[in-house]
Amino acid sequence: MTTYEIPEPPFRLWSQEHEPVLAIGDGDIVEFEVQDASGGALDDARTGGPVPDLDLDRIYPLAGPVLVEGARPGDVVELEPLEYAPGDWGWTASYPGLGLLPDDFAESHLYRWTLDNPVSTDFYDVARIPVRPFLGVMGVTPQVDEPTLVMPPGRFGGNLDCRDLVVGSTLYLPVQVPGAMLAFGDPHAAQGDGEVCVSAIELGSMCGRVRVRLHRDRAIPGPQFETSGPLRAGIGDAGYHATMGVTTDLMTASQDAVRAMIDLLGREYGLEPADAYLLCSVAVDLKISEVVDLGTWVVSAYLPKSVMR
Repeated sequence: MTTYEIPEPPFRLWSQEHEPVLAIGDGDIVEFEVQDASGGALDDARTGGPVPDLDLDRIYPLAGPVLVEGARPGDVVELEPLEYAPGDWGWTASYPGLGLLPDDFAESHLYRWTLDNPVSTDFYDVARIPVRPFLGVMGVTPQVDEPTLVMPPGRFGGNLDCRDLVVGSTLYLPVQVPGAMLAFGDPHAAQGDGEVCVSAIELGSMCGRVRVRLHRDRAIPGPQFETSGPLRAGIGDAGYHATMGVTTDLMTASQDAVRAMIDLLGREYGLEPADAYLLCSVAVDLKISEVVDLGTWVVSAYLPKSVMR
C-alpha cells in the first residue's frame, strides 16, 4: 500500500506529459487526500454571502497521475473504493451561465453544509440529506495531443459525477495510454442524478483508499461499474414526489421536470427558488422515463420523501 499527496502544482489538466507521482502494480491500494473542485476558492464562503468567482487556473486539482505497471491500451483498469473519509464541511452553489437552468438563475447562490454527522446533513430546517461520499473524478489519462480540461468526461472516465460510485462499487475503465496514468478528485458528500445546478455537496476535502487491479486484453467501449447491493437502501421507503417534463427535446424535458420540482418545493415546503434549485442538485434524481414515443422524451424528477422534514 502506497500513500502520496497531491503534488505541487496540482495536476489540473489531462496530459500525457505529466510525470507519474508513483508506480503501482496489480492489486495495490492507493491512499490519497483530495481538495474540492474549486481548488479552495470557496473555503471562506458562507450561506447567503457573496459567492467567489471560480478561477479556471485552480479548479479540479487531482491526485495523480498514478502509473499502473504493465497497463496498455486494450486493457482495463478496475478501481474499487475501499474507504472515503469526508472533511467536516461542504458547499453547493449555482453560478450564472452554468447548470441546467442558467436562464432561470442569473445570480450566484450558495449553501454551506456542516458535516459533523457521518450519516446525514441538514439543509436549513427543511431537509436532511443522507451522506454517501464519492469521487466526481476517477479516470485514466486520455490519449490527447494537447493538455485538456478535466471537464467534460469521456470513455476514459474523468468527471463522471456518478453518485453511485461509493464504497462497495467497482469502476472499470478502458486504458487509453501506456501505464493508464490514473487520477482522482472532486470529492462529493451527496448528489442527485443529474447534478442540475452544476454542483453537488462539494466537500472541502476527503481522504480515500482505492484498490487497483489490471485486466489484460479485456476491451470495453467506455466506463462500466458494478454495485454490491441496492443503490440507496432505505432512502425510497417513504415514497417520492415526482414531476415530469414531456417534449421532443431531451434538455427541455429535463428543464421542465426540474422547474416543476422547484415549484413543488416552494409550494409544499416554502423554499425560495434559488434554494430549491440547490436542493434539486443534491437530492433529486432525473430519470429518462420514455424515449420510444415517436420522438417525444419523458423525463421524470424524483425527490425521496424520506429526506424532507
